[in-house]
Amino acid sequence: MKRNRAITARRQHLKSVMLQIAATELEKEESRREAEKENYLAEHCPPLHIPGSMAEVQELCKQLHAKIDVAEEERYDMEVKVQKSGKELEDMNQKLFDLRGKFKRPPLRRVRMSADAMLKALLGSKHKVCMDLRANLKQVKKEDTEKERDLRDVGDWRKNIEEKSGMEGRKKMFESES
Repeated sequence: MKRNRAITARRQHLKSVMLQIAATELEKEESRREAEKENYLAEHCPPLHIPGSMAEVQELCKQLHAKIDVAEEERYDMEVKVQKSGKELEDMNQKLFDLRGKFKRPPLRRVRMSADAMLKALLGSKHKVCMDLRANLKQVKKEDTEKERDLRDVGDWRKNIEEKSGMEGRKKMFESES
């Protein structure tokens, strides 16, 4: 029991020491960032000296405008580079899909709209177009084939057998086959 207390006390002590070290490291990191920020600002943004005469103020404005123009040109060039690289990426992806031969087909959805409603939506309400597809269908008569006629004409099979029996029936069979 005493040993367990010693082990937990040692763990607590080690944790507290580690937390102290981490806190000092965070403070050092924060101070280093502040120093870097100040150096960057001192290098890129020199302190502003406001001149007393009007000519010096105009010269300062011209210098500031020149710096603004340079910064805008750089920003524009960067935007163009980003757009160009984005377009190249799209082209490369399209070529990759073409080479693979796999095309993503979008899932087709059912449209619950009649042809008349679709035409009305496309053409607007001014154009009156009626698209009754059933009205344009042709009426088709069913033609009787020879087999169907034979089956209808045969009627009762017993009569047919009696007619074909004997010499006259055989003569009719040969005549009909040739």
